[in-house]
Amino acid sequence: MDKASIIGILLGIIGIGAGMILKGVSPAAIINPAALLIILLGTAASVCIAFPMSTLKNVPTLIKIVFSKEKNSSMREVIGVFSRLAERSRREGILSLESELGKLNDSFLASGLQLVIDGQTPEFIKEVMLEKIDAMEERHQKGASIFSQAGTYAPTLGVLGAVIGLIAALSNMDDTEALGHAISAAFIATMLGIFTGYVLWHPFANKLKEKSENEVRIKLVMVEGVLSITNGESPQIVKEKLSSYLPARELEKMAMEGQDEAEKEAQ
Repeated sequence: MDKASIIGILLGIIGIGAGMILKGVSPAAIINPAALLIILLGTAASVCIAFPMSTLKNVPTLIKIVFSKEKNSSMREVIGVFSRLAERSRREGILSLESELGKLNDSFLASGLQLVIDGQTPEFIKEVMLEKIDAMEERHQKGASIFSQAGTYAPTLGVLGAVIGLIAALSNMDDTEALGHAISAAFIATMLGIFTGYVLWHPFANKLKEKSENEVRIKLVMVEGVLSITNGESPQIVKEKLSSYLPARELEKMAMEGQDEAEKEAQ
Protein backbone atom coordinates (compact mmCIF):
# COMPACT_ATOMS: atom_id res chain seq x y z
CA MET A 1 0.00 0.00 0.00
CA ASP A 2 1.30 3.44 -0.96
CA LYS A 3 0.93 5.31 2.33
CA ALA A 4 1.67 8.69 0.75
CA SER A 5 -1.44 8.49 -1.45
CA ILE A 6 -3.68 7.55 1.47
CA ILE A 7 -2.20 10.24 3.72
CA GLY A 8 -2.56 12.87 1.00
CA ILE A 9 -6.25 12.16 0.40
CA LEU A 10 -6.99 12.09 4.14
CA LEU A 11 -5.19 15.40 4.64
CA GLY A 12 -7.16 16.91 1.77
CA ILE A 13 -10.48 15.77 3.22
CA ILE A 14 -9.54 16.88 6.73
CA GLY A 15 -8.34 20.25 5.44
CA ILE A 16 -11.55 20.93 3.53
CA GLY A 17 -13.76 19.67 6.37
CA ALA A 18 -11.94 21.66 9.06
CA GLY A 19 -11.90 24.76 6.85
CA MET A 20 -15.66 24.52 6.33
CA ILE A 21 -16.28 24.19 10.05
CA LEU A 22 -14.06 27.16 10.83
CA LYS A 23 -15.99 29.18 8.24
CA GLY A 24 -19.27 28.18 9.88
CA VAL A 25 -20.31 25.77 7.12
CA SER A 26 -21.54 22.27 7.92
CA PRO A 27 -19.49 19.53 6.19
CA ALA A 28 -22.83 17.81 5.50
CA ALA A 29 -23.41 20.48 2.86
CA ILE A 30 -21.05 18.56 0.60
CA ILE A 31 -23.58 15.75 0.35
CA ASN A 32 -25.44 17.30 -2.54
CA PRO A 33 -26.73 14.64 -4.98
CA ALA A 34 -27.14 17.10 -7.87
CA ALA A 35 -23.61 18.49 -7.49
CA LEU A 36 -22.09 15.01 -7.13
CA LEU A 37 -23.95 13.83 -10.20
CA ILE A 38 -22.78 16.77 -12.31
CA ILE A 39 -19.14 16.51 -11.22
CA LEU A 40 -18.58 12.75 -11.07
CA LEU A 41 -20.80 11.65 -13.93
CA GLY A 42 -19.88 14.70 -16.01
CA THR A 43 -16.16 14.05 -15.55
CA ALA A 44 -16.62 10.38 -16.42
CA ALA A 45 -18.58 11.35 -19.54
CA SER A 46 -15.89 13.80 -20.65
CA VAL A 47 -13.14 11.23 -20.19
CA CYS A 48 -15.14 8.62 -22.11
CA ILE A 49 -15.48 11.02 -25.03
CA ALA A 50 -11.78 11.93 -24.90
CA PHE A 51 -10.31 8.39 -24.84
CA PRO A 52 -11.06 5.08 -26.59
CA MET A 53 -12.40 2.17 -24.58
CA SER A 54 -9.15 0.26 -25.09
CA THR A 55 -7.44 2.92 -22.94
CA LEU A 56 -10.27 3.44 -20.44
CA LYS A 57 -10.46 -0.24 -19.53
CA ASN A 58 -7.11 0.18 -17.75
CA VAL A 59 -8.49 2.75 -15.27
CA PRO A 60 -9.08 0.22 -12.43
CA THR A 61 -5.53 -1.06 -12.83
CA LEU A 62 -4.16 2.50 -12.86
CA ILE A 63 -6.01 3.38 -9.64
CA LYS A 64 -4.60 0.22 -8.07
CA ILE A 65 -1.10 1.34 -9.10
CA VAL A 66 -1.64 4.76 -7.47
CA PHE A 67 -2.44 3.12 -4.14
CA SER A 68 0.01 0.22 -4.39
CA LYS A 69 3.61 0.17 -3.30
CA GLU A 70 6.05 -0.14 -6.19
CA LYS A 71 6.98 -3.76 -6.92
CA ASN A 72 10.01 -2.91 -9.03
CA SER A 73 13.39 -3.99 -7.77
CA SER A 74 15.40 -1.22 -6.17
CA MET A 75 18.45 0.15 -7.96
CA ARG A 76 20.76 -1.46 -5.42
CA GLU A 77 19.11 -4.85 -5.87
CA VAL A 78 19.55 -4.62 -9.63
CA ILE A 79 23.23 -3.74 -9.22
CA GLY A 80 23.67 -6.72 -6.91
CA VAL A 81 22.03 -9.04 -9.45
CA PHE A 82 24.29 -7.85 -12.26
CA SER A 83 27.41 -8.17 -10.12
CA ARG A 84 26.48 -11.81 -9.51
CA LEU A 85 25.61 -12.44 -13.17
CA ALA A 86 28.84 -10.82 -14.37
CA GLU A 87 30.88 -12.94 -11.99
CA ARG A 88 29.26 -16.17 -13.17
CA SER A 89 29.55 -15.15 -16.81
CA ARG A 90 33.28 -14.48 -16.45
CA ARG A 91 33.82 -17.73 -14.55
CA GLU A 92 31.60 -20.18 -16.45
CA GLY A 93 30.74 -18.40 -19.71
CA ILE A 94 27.69 -16.57 -20.98
CA LEU A 95 25.74 -19.78 -21.67
CA SER A 96 25.80 -20.55 -17.94
CA LEU A 97 23.41 -17.63 -17.41
CA GLU A 98 20.57 -19.64 -18.93
CA SER A 99 20.02 -21.35 -15.58
CA GLU A 100 19.62 -17.91 -13.98
CA LEU A 101 16.68 -16.86 -16.15
CA GLY A 102 14.11 -18.71 -14.05
CA LYS A 103 15.35 -16.99 -10.89
CA LEU A 104 14.73 -13.46 -12.24
CA ASN A 105 11.51 -11.69 -11.23
CA ASP A 106 11.72 -9.10 -14.00
CA SER A 107 10.63 -10.24 -17.47
CA PHE A 108 12.39 -7.27 -19.11
CA LEU A 109 15.72 -8.29 -17.61
CA ALA A 110 15.13 -11.95 -18.45
CA SER A 111 14.37 -11.12 -22.10
CA GLY A 112 17.53 -9.01 -22.32
CA LEU A 113 19.69 -11.82 -20.93
CA GLN A 114 18.05 -14.26 -23.31
CA LEU A 115 19.25 -12.11 -26.21
CA VAL A 116 22.76 -12.23 -24.76
CA ILE A 117 22.62 -16.02 -24.43
CA ASP A 118 21.35 -16.28 -28.02
CA GLY A 119 24.51 -14.49 -29.17
CA GLN A 120 22.93 -11.28 -30.44
CA THR A 121 25.16 -8.24 -31.01
CA PRO A 122 25.27 -5.46 -28.37
CA GLU A 123 23.81 -2.99 -30.88
CA PHE A 124 20.80 -5.23 -31.55
CA ILE A 125 20.26 -5.94 -27.84
CA LYS A 126 20.37 -2.25 -26.97
CA GLU A 127 17.96 -1.35 -29.78
CA VAL A 128 15.42 -4.01 -28.75
CA MET A 129 15.54 -3.15 -25.05
CA LEU A 130 15.27 0.60 -25.64
CA GLU A 131 12.29 0.05 -27.95
CA LYS A 132 10.58 -1.88 -25.15
CA ILE A 133 11.23 0.99 -22.75
CA ASP A 134 9.80 3.50 -25.24
CA ALA A 135 6.66 1.38 -25.67
CA MET A 136 6.29 1.11 -21.90
CA GLU A 137 6.64 4.88 -21.48
CA GLU A 138 3.97 5.45 -24.12
CA ARG A 139 1.55 3.13 -22.30
CA HIS A 140 2.24 4.86 -19.01
CA GLN A 141 1.78 8.29 -20.57
CA LYS A 142 -1.65 7.31 -21.91
CA GLY A 143 -2.70 6.11 -18.48
CA ALA A 144 -1.54 9.27 -16.72
CA SER A 145 -3.21 11.47 -19.34
CA ILE A 146 -6.63 10.03 -18.40
CA PHE A 147 -6.39 11.50 -14.91
CA SER A 148 -4.69 14.64 -16.15
CA GLN A 149 -7.62 15.33 -18.46
CA ALA A 150 -10.12 14.46 -15.71
CA GLY A 151 -8.40 17.06 -13.51
CA THR A 152 -8.86 19.62 -16.28
CA TYR A 153 -12.54 18.83 -16.87
CA ALA A 154 -13.71 18.59 -13.22
CA PRO A 155 -13.22 22.27 -12.19
CA THR A 156 -14.93 23.47 -15.38
CA LEU A 157 -17.85 21.15 -14.72
CA GLY A 158 -17.95 22.63 -11.21
CA VAL A 159 -18.57 26.04 -12.77
CA LEU A 160 -21.26 24.48 -14.96
CA GLY A 161 -22.90 23.03 -11.86
CA ALA A 162 -22.83 26.44 -10.18
CA VAL A 163 -24.47 28.06 -13.21
CA ILE A 164 -27.22 25.44 -13.22
CA GLY A 165 -27.77 25.98 -9.50
CA LEU A 166 -27.95 29.75 -9.89
CA ILE A 167 -30.49 29.40 -12.70
CA ALA A 168 -32.62 27.31 -10.36
CA ALA A 169 -32.14 29.82 -7.53
CA LEU A 170 -33.03 32.85 -9.62
CA SER A 171 -36.22 31.18 -10.80
CA ASN A 172 -37.47 31.25 -7.20
CA MET A 173 -36.72 34.81 -6.08
CA ASP A 174 -39.85 35.12 -3.93
CA ASP A 175 -38.60 32.84 -1.13
CA THR A 176 -35.51 34.52 0.34
CA GLU A 177 -34.56 31.60 2.59
CA ALA A 178 -34.88 29.07 -0.22
CA LEU A 179 -32.89 31.41 -2.47
CA GLY A 180 -30.00 31.46 0.01
CA HIS A 181 -29.92 27.66 0.29
CA ALA A 182 -30.08 27.31 -3.51
CA ILE A 183 -27.15 29.69 -4.04
CA SER A 184 -25.14 27.89 -1.36
CA ALA A 185 -25.84 24.54 -3.00
CA ALA A 186 -24.88 25.95 -6.39
CA PHE A 187 -21.34 26.69 -5.23
CA ILE A 188 -20.97 23.21 -3.71
CA ALA A 189 -20.59 21.95 -7.29
CA THR A 190 -17.72 24.38 -7.88
CA MET A 191 -16.01 23.27 -4.67
CA LEU A 192 -16.37 19.60 -5.55
CA GLY A 193 -15.05 20.21 -9.05
CA ILE A 194 -11.96 22.00 -7.79
CA PHE A 195 -11.39 19.46 -5.00
CA THR A 196 -11.62 16.38 -7.22
CA GLY A 197 -9.59 18.04 -9.97
CA TYR A 198 -6.68 19.32 -7.87
CA VAL A 199 -6.67 16.95 -4.89
CA LEU A 200 -7.49 13.70 -6.71
CA TRP A 201 -7.16 13.57 -10.50
CA HIS A 202 -4.11 15.78 -11.14
CA PRO A 203 -2.17 14.24 -8.23
CA PHE A 204 -3.12 10.75 -9.48
CA ALA A 205 -1.64 11.63 -12.86
CA ASN A 206 1.53 12.96 -11.27
CA LYS A 207 1.93 9.84 -9.11
CA LEU A 208 1.65 7.62 -12.19
CA LYS A 209 4.23 9.73 -14.02
CA GLU A 210 6.59 9.57 -11.04
CA LYS A 211 6.31 5.79 -10.80
CA SER A 212 6.83 5.51 -14.54
CA GLU A 213 10.01 7.61 -14.38
CA ASN A 214 11.36 5.43 -11.56
CA GLU A 215 10.65 2.28 -13.55
CA VAL A 216 12.32 3.74 -16.65
CA ARG A 217 15.46 4.59 -14.64
CA ILE A 218 15.71 1.02 -13.37
CA LYS A 219 15.12 -0.37 -16.86
CA LEU A 220 17.92 1.81 -18.25
CA VAL A 221 20.25 0.44 -15.59
CA MET A 222 19.26 -3.05 -16.71
CA VAL A 223 20.11 -2.18 -20.31
CA GLU A 224 23.54 -0.96 -19.23
CA GLY A 225 24.06 -4.07 -17.14
CA VAL A 226 23.08 -6.44 -19.94
CA LEU A 227 25.45 -4.66 -22.36
CA SER A 228 28.26 -4.86 -19.79
CA ILE A 229 27.79 -8.62 -19.50
CA THR A 230 27.70 -8.92 -23.30
CA ASN A 231 31.05 -7.11 -23.46
CA GLY A 232 32.53 -9.45 -20.83
CA GLU A 233 33.28 -6.74 -18.27
CA SER A 234 34.42 -7.76 -14.79
CA PRO A 235 31.98 -7.77 -11.83
CA GLN A 236 33.77 -4.82 -10.25
CA ILE A 237 33.59 -2.77 -13.44
CA VAL A 238 29.90 -3.61 -13.80
CA LYS A 239 29.23 -2.59 -10.20
CA GLU A 240 31.13 0.68 -10.55
CA LYS A 241 29.41 1.54 -13.84
CA LEU A 242 25.89 0.85 -12.59
CA SER A 243 26.52 2.56 -9.25
CA SER A 244 26.83 5.86 -11.13
CA TYR A 245 23.03 5.81 -11.42
CA LEU A 246 22.61 5.86 -7.64
CA PRO A 247 22.09 9.09 -5.67
CA ALA A 248 24.93 10.21 -3.38
CA ARG A 249 23.28 8.89 -0.21
CA GLU A 250 22.81 5.42 -1.71
CA LEU A 251 26.41 5.42 -2.93
CA GLU A 252 27.66 6.18 0.59
CA LYS A 253 25.50 3.40 2.03
CA MET A 254 26.78 0.92 -0.55
CA ALA A 255 30.37 1.94 0.14
CA MET A 256 29.89 1.42 3.89
CA GLU A 257 28.36 -2.01 3.27
CA GLY A 258 31.33 -2.88 1.06
CA GLN A 259 33.75 -1.89 3.82
CA ASP A 260 31.86 -4.01 6.35
CA GLU A 261 32.00 -7.03 4.04
CA ALA A 262 35.73 -6.49 3.47
CA GLU A 263 36.36 -6.34 7.24
CA LYS A 264 34.38 -9.56 7.79
CA GLU A 265 36.39 -11.34 5.10
CA ALA A 266 39.64 -10.08 6.62
CA GLN A 267 38.63 -11.45 10.03
